[in-house]
Amino acid sequence: MFLSPLDEYPIHQAAVPISAPATSDRNFYDRSYFNVLERDGRFMMLTGIGYYPRLGVKDAYVLIRRGDTQTAVRFSDAIDDDRMHQNVNGYRLDVVEPLQELHLTVAETEGVAVDLRWRGRFPAALEHPHLMHTDRRVTLQACRFAQLGTWEGWIDVDGDRLHVDSANSVGNRDRSWGIRPIGEPEPAGRPDTAFGGMWWLYLPLAFDDYQIFLIIQEDPDGHRSLYDCTRRWADGRVEQLDGVRATVHYAPGTRIPTGAHVEMMTRSGDRLKLDVESKLFAPIAFGSGYGGDSSWAHGTWMGGPSAERVSYDLTDPEVMARAPFSLIDHVGRAVCTEPDGSTREGVGLFEHAVIGPHHPSGFHDWTDVLAGVTS
Repeated sequence: MFLSPLDEYPIHQAAVPISAPATSDRNFYDRSYFNVLERDGRFMMLTGIGYYPRLGVKDAYVLIRRGDTQTAVRFSDAIDDDRMHQNVNGYRLDVVEPLQELHLTVAETEGVAVDLRWRGRFPAALEHPHLMHTDRRVTLQACRFAQLGTWEGWIDVDGDRLHVDSANSVGNRDRSWGIRPIGEPEPAGRPDTAFGGMWWLYLPLAFDDYQIFLIIQEDPDGHRSLYDCTRRWADGRVEQLDGVRATVHYAPGTRIPTGAHVEMMTRSGDRLKLDVESKLFAPIAFGSGYGGDSSWAHGTWMGGPSAERVSYDLTDPEVMARAPFSLIDHVGRAVCTEPDGSTREGVGLFEHAVIGPHHPSGFHDWTDVLAGVTS
């Protein structure tokens, strides 16, 4: 354990320096995720930075989809004692105003550079605690907040500069910390109850005067282990939405969605309807280090400062055969229909995965692509 500049502040939550998590679990993590979603689907970018104190590693990634190509640059280095200046080699995230404004820069690395400024459109929202476990241990225990906002700046890929502003793009971000599988695989020990699969739907969507947050995780039989749906206004008002029924539409012969239809009930008993269309998608396990990425995992020690670029052809059947084992993020164009029939148009993240069986949707094993759709 070592001291850091943050130890000067009265923010401690345990009888250890800030650099040391209260838990000794090797899988403790603390990281940020962002996306840049071009409203018409010309491009999208996913990016994030994470700290893994028990593994001694920090890393970051930038993932960009344009056309049929998905390109990622990932960075890794040894962790240090300065958490107030988040950086991994050429990747840097500066907090200009907490919970409101951030500045992300990536120095030119293997043809990719970024200079973007984030501003929140709505207050950050604390999500419900997220918990998963096997018979003998916790596999995921996360605290997370999310926020919808806008970006100003540019993304440069091999000299092609993509200009980003509040008129052509939107974005959402989340900050999470806790326990989840990271780094190199652990020794198995006696076999434990295996992961049986999951159905996941996450919709943070921005409209002119409110945002909608929907998060659902179901097990193969349709039991909801995580479930929350709210409408939130810029002035801080929060409306709980209940009775959520979600129908996901899949491209024929795949598990990749083209859209979704969601019905929700307001506190007065009226029904809201939400229709979301995918304008562009990116499997986040293709180069970003998230679960399902066979080439790299967050928290893996790479031997010192490193940066690597990888690219994927999303027209290659062998590449896309891995998509069913990944969360897939989409640029989501949304229409919300009010009980009186009036409509509001919005945009945001449409994130979905059906990994393994999900019997309510008609997926009965890990590989079938039947088109049953209702959750």
